[in-house]
Amino acid sequence: MDKIKSFFHGVKKEIERVRWPNKKSMVKDSIAVLLFCFFLGIFFFVINFVVVFVKDVLR
Repeated sequence: MDKIKSFFHGVKKEIERVRWPNKKSMVKDSIAVLLFCFFLGIFFFVINFVVVFVKDVLR
C-alpha cells in the first residue's frame, strides 16, 4: 500500500511541475494544427489526382 501512495504522491508532484499552456497559446497552436492538416489534405488530394491522371494517360 505504501508503494501505491508513493506512486500517486510522485504523480501529484510531477503534475504540479508541468507548465500548462494558456488559452491564447492553445488557440494559436490549435489553429496551426488545423491549417497543417488542411494543407496536407490538399497536398495528398493533388498527388492522388496527378497519379490517377498519369495512370489514365498511360493506359
